[in-house]
Amino acid sequence: MPAKSKLGQNFLNDAQAAERIANAFGDLSNRTVVEIGPGRGAITGALAARAKHVLAVEFDGTLAAALRERFAPERVTVIAQDVLGFDFAAVASKAGERLAVAGNLPYYITSPILLKLAACHAALETAVLMVQREVADRVSAAPGSRDYGLLSVTAQIHGPVERLFTLPPEAFSPPPEVHSTVFRWRFASQFVELGVEKEAFLAFVRHAFAQKRKTLANNLRAAGVAPEAAVTAMERAGLDSRVRAETLPIESLAAVFHLLHAQRAG
Repeated sequence: MPAKSKLGQNFLNDAQAAERIANAFGDLSNRTVVEIGPGRGAITGALAARAKHVLAVEFDGTLAAALRERFAPERVTVIAQDVLGFDFAAVASKAGERLAVAGNLPYYITSPILLKLAACHAALETAVLMVQREVADRVSAAPGSRDYGLLSVTAQIHGPVERLFTLPPEAFSPPPEVHSTVFRWRFASQFVELGVEKEAFLAFVRHAFAQKRKTLANNLRAAGVAPEAAVTAMERAGLDSRVRAETLPIESLAAVFHLLHAQRAG
């Protein structure tokens, strides 16, 4: 079937890569796997050979019908649906386990899908995902690196991210104009460990990274924090008042967040 460019379809045609993605989960014999955007089923076949059951969530109705013909329903359930509306929590509850998630994510909705998975982290155990290389660079970036930013913190506070391998354009049909990287995301959120309320802290992080070239103090001031309060919080956290958010690990951001809240409470 020809790819539909409006849906960002670039089908994996590298069988070895599909095997590597499935193997990245470890033992799947008793696991339920949700595959996002199975397309022509390259990764689906590798997962179905290993997993207890695969739920293949495919937005394209034509592809979904072809997948139903190809795979036995006792091994693969094909769901013709937008994954952004998929209820991971309900599926995990029915399966009686946290889910594994795989997918070659369409480039044009990669960020919304990653945010969807982060929001559903309690229902998920591990995700092995293929994205544009530059997105993987941002998701896995360390503090102080060029690519570290809001997406890095948002992903990593929900669990560690590990880059696995990169594929060239010719591994896909049609070939995209970029390289693609596969990464593994193990869901183990740090909100309780850091003692922060999820939504309030993520809102703080968005403010902290609002203008990447500005200092943390200036970004917080633009968000309505008094300059002296921001400087005091950073100094009490042991940070230079001129520091930028892009240099700070999640623990330091959480420390500033706590101190600002303590000042307000005081």
